Amino acid sequence: MIEVYSWPTPNGHKVHIMLEECGLPYQVHPVDIGTGAQFAPEFLAISPNNKIPAITDPDGPDGEPISLFESGAILLYLAGKTGRFLPAGAAAKYEVLQWLMFQMGGVGPMLGQAHYFRIYAPEKIPYAVDRYTNEAKRLYGVMNKRLAKSKYLGGAEYSVADMAVYPWLRSWQNQGIDWNDHPRLRGWFDEIGARPAVQRGCEVLARARKPLVDDKAREALFGSQQYQKR
Repeated sequence: MIEVYSWPTPNGHKVHIMLEECGLPYQVHPVDIGTGAQFAPEFLAISPNNKIPAITDPDGPDGEPISLFESGAILLYLAGKTGRFLPAGAAAKYEVLQWLMFQMGGVGPMLGQAHYFRIYAPEKIPYAVDRYTNEAKRLYGVMNKRLAKSKYLGGAEYSVADMAVYPWLRSWQNQGIDWNDHPRLRGWFDEIGARPAVQRGCEVLARARKPLVDDKAREALFGSQQYQKR
């Protein structure tokens, strides 16, 4: 049984989706990032960067237990464990990996900043709002262009790259996106969202999430609590 320490965010949902797609048995332990649960010593022991998700697998490589943090690393681990959603051939594998890295290095960080400055920042800074909204639109454009020549982001087959990107696009309205500008990406988005395993993955812990309206939650996520020495 894989133990999953998570919360219903895009990065959490990536791993939930992969587990559902692979049919692996797992147990979810909620880490409420709005209350500062990500700073608990027991969580930091497996996720030293105090970010969700993290997993522990008692049946890791060579039968030894393993713990992992970073959602991209977890996706690759689960792909290796099951032999699914990452091609075996070198060329096809690296095609998928480049789009997974595109999500990790671009889509996640930049759309995260767009969310922050458009929705959560205590002060609306026009330069920051414009910068990250424009970057969100640019990234959507990159993906829309990719899907003009590829059925899925990583190639001809559905893969971890699609699972990694999809949850981040569910908040497209908060990112200032007009789907009319990205019709191919919208078609991909609707197709991925119709997969039963994706729907189940996005429901994991969904009822536990609360709007970030109180100062305590904002402090835990964006304030000085992030920078305390531990």
